[in-house]
Amino acid sequence: MALRAAVFDLVGVLTQPSVTSFWDRVEEELALPRGFLSKAFLKGGPDGPSTRVMKGEITFSQWVPFMEEDCRKCSKDSGICLPENFSIKQIFEKVLSARKINYPMLQAAVTLKQKGFTTCILTNNWLDDSAERGSMAQVLCELKPHFDFLIESSQIGMVKPDPQIYKFVLDTLKTSPSEVVFLDNFETNLQPAREMGMVTIFVRDTDAALKELEKVTGVQLLQTAVPQPISCDPSTVTHGYVPIKPGVRLHFVELGSGPVVCLCHGFPESWFSWRYQIPALAQAGFRVLAVDMKGYGESSAPPEIEEYSLEVLSKDMITFLDKLGIAQAVFIGHDWGGMLVWTIALFHPERVRAVASLNTPFMPSNPKVSSMEIIKANPAFNYQLYFQEPGVAEAELEKNLSRTFKSFFRSSDETFITVSRVCEMGGLLVNTPEEPTLSKMVTEEDIQFYVQEFKKSGFRGPLNWYRNMDTNWEWGCKGSGRKILIPALMVTAEKDFVLTPELSKHMEDWIPHLKRGHIKDCGHWTQMEKPTELNRILIEWLETDARDLPVVSKL
Repeated sequence: MALRAAVFDLVGVLTQPSVTSFWDRVEEELALPRGFLSKAFLKGGPDGPSTRVMKGEITFSQWVPFMEEDCRKCSKDSGICLPENFSIKQIFEKVLSARKINYPMLQAAVTLKQKGFTTCILTNNWLDDSAERGSMAQVLCELKPHFDFLIESSQIGMVKPDPQIYKFVLDTLKTSPSEVVFLDNFETNLQPAREMGMVTIFVRDTDAALKELEKVTGVQLLQTAVPQPISCDPSTVTHGYVPIKPGVRLHFVELGSGPVVCLCHGFPESWFSWRYQIPALAQAGFRVLAVDMKGYGESSAPPEIEEYSLEVLSKDMITFLDKLGIAQAVFIGHDWGGMLVWTIALFHPERVRAVASLNTPFMPSNPKVSSMEIIKANPAFNYQLYFQEPGVAEAELEKNLSRTFKSFFRSSDETFITVSRVCEMGGLLVNTPEEPTLSKMVTEEDIQFYVQEFKKSGFRGPLNWYRNMDTNWEWGCKGSGRKILIPALMVTAEKDFVLTPELSKHMEDWIPHLKRGHIKDCGHWTQMEKPTELNRILIEWLETDARDLPVVSKL
């Protein structure tokens, strides 16, 4: 029977280091005999305190004195003296603080789930009431969304290697033993599962285990290229709605805790364009709010053009913060979202902890030259002139939404949309195939998500962002003498042929403390095309420039 479920141990498989490898290091540091800690841990057998803590009968803090006593008994039996500074509590706190997610193994689990496998974490753990309990909570918070089931010994009162727990797993997964592959780093835990008929993999080395997992599942898991960051699933993330004013609301997706990071997408996109950034920024310790901008998705899409001026949009975002009780946020924008976050930083700096833009440079309004004159003078902006007449571009882009998004969302070496001479040609998609191939940077499911979103919202709202050029210029001129002196980041993409890196070359004149990031071989759709590189740039900047400032007591 073919495999259709994969069960992963937590410590030593999905996280590193394993408890035993950590104990080995501690034993060496404290000059204890090899295996001393394991022997003490297992003392008492099925009715001992270690079994009781893993069954959830007692908590971690209740278990520590028992373990301390068992260590003293083992030392006496072995004729050795424990060091004066010996502390089980400190040893386990170090274990917990050192634990990191094993991302190659997690990526394999994610891949198997995408291929239709049911995935499960099976762990012997305890009810953690220690000072370091937050570290395990953080690990599980990141891992759980990527698995169908999490089975914890302390929650069900059963522990590995008791055969009873494997029967519980099979009942939970609704599978027979021959349909399951089980990975663990203890042979004693694997033996009962193997005797029941499961395929088992003893994990000593991640690469070797993945080769074996690849062999038994028939799914390619070992990747030579940098793996894609974890994406978020629209059906499993938390959605929120904020009323801005009568008839207008903004929809957002939220993940994580910490300083607030507000993500603002561009045209013609969705909160979903940040799918690779949301989990990464949340894991880095930030509260991420990815907004459907006005006119898009589940946010309101009023038909009036004036609803989409930068002044109104900026005030909408300030109201968004107000309604959520957020005093300050980091704003990160892309494309039109980039234009918006620069505007918010210029007109509402007190609400901006830090600001970053992808691809879109800060270009202050020039009182002597209107924005429309600049657009008319740059052939690469000709498509924006085509967008001016209400109804024209809407008809073209809404006709076949799948074709529209497959034409738009392409990597830098796959592009076939021409942005110049669009008015002359009579459309943006004139020279694109009726049935475009799928770009390597998106899946069919990704495309269909955008299709369904735009079936609800249409293109009028998104295109109205382009129809306030004169209004935006006039308002922008009010801030033409200002500089942006709050923490700021500009990320350029080498092969964005509309928002070229060259356009950003004078930004330091207006943002003297600007930090920069640059991504090679990247086109316009930065978050999708180069998510790993972008996440690294954003997280490094956020860590240095966007953490909350220390609060100084006024007493």
